[in-house]
Amino acid sequence: MDSLNAVVRFFTNQKTKIGYGIMAIATIGGERIFSLLSFQCPCNVKQNMVYGLTYLLGPALVLFTVGLFLSTRLWRLYTGCCLNPKKLCPHRSNCVGCLSVLFSVVVGALVAPIMWLSIALLNGTFYECAVSGLDEPALVEWFCKNRTNTCKDELAKVPCGTSNMPVSDTKELLLILHAQSQIFGWILIMSCVLGGLVGTCYKNCRSQVSFLQLTFWKVYKEKESEKFESFADEYATRLAERNLKSFFENKDPEPFPFPNHKAWEQISTIYTYDHGEQYYSTLQRYVEHPNRDYSPEKVPLEMEHSID
Repeated sequence: MDSLNAVVRFFTNQKTKIGYGIMAIATIGGERIFSLLSFQCPCNVKQNMVYGLTYLLGPALVLFTVGLFLSTRLWRLYTGCCLNPKKLCPHRSNCVGCLSVLFSVVVGALVAPIMWLSIALLNGTFYECAVSGLDEPALVEWFCKNRTNTCKDELAKVPCGTSNMPVSDTKELLLILHAQSQIFGWILIMSCVLGGLVGTCYKNCRSQVSFLQLTFWKVYKEKESEKFESFADEYATRLAERNLKSFFENKDPEPFPFPNHKAWEQISTIYTYDHGEQYYSTLQRYVEHPNRDYSPEKVPLEMEHSID
């Protein structure tokens, strides 16, 4: 039993890394499926560039958009700011914190697209098709240097292996294009790894708390989020049962204590750590505030659109 608990605890503690691993495997599988089953380079000088870049950048854009959609922090910061722009930046001292949150959200959403671009460039199929359709005289001249006169007209057919050039020239051009794609792929990977290292070092260097307290803060935020979901599910169930009971029994509903709208607004803001406060979230700051408002929600919130 202890061994099972240790295994569960290990996977729980490493769930972020495991998630990135699953994302990488899914990205590799998706790229191979696109390459083998869907991708067919037209081998036409007018279409190769657009077709190749569409397959190279299109999925990356989709993954980036999905990453933004799935970001809880983005919606926590953005929800309601069109009706009340001050929510995005309540006061000037908090604007840096808001920008920091937006930056971290964008960086998090870029993980999957960068994985896709890296894997696609290392594979080289999309890059070969796109670059072979270049219509830039200087680049075409560079590729076709010391080769037959038909090279400039046949370069777009190289990815398909249907050019009229000698087999040795076609093979050499394919190797050059493949090597370039892999070089750009490794440059992207090394740049992201170096950028991540520098960013992590800078963030930890500017941290207002020690390493162990920062670790505790991360654990607390994770546990608070988990408990919030369980409490929300429990209270939503009790509220639904109370309302249904009142409806079917045709009597007044029982009193049900519930946070008011102002309380929800206060705990929904993005929290930035203040060295002068021993709070680890907006929820803790709210519940420990000396002037906390305990008045329950008496009137249903007026919404411009329904939840459904």
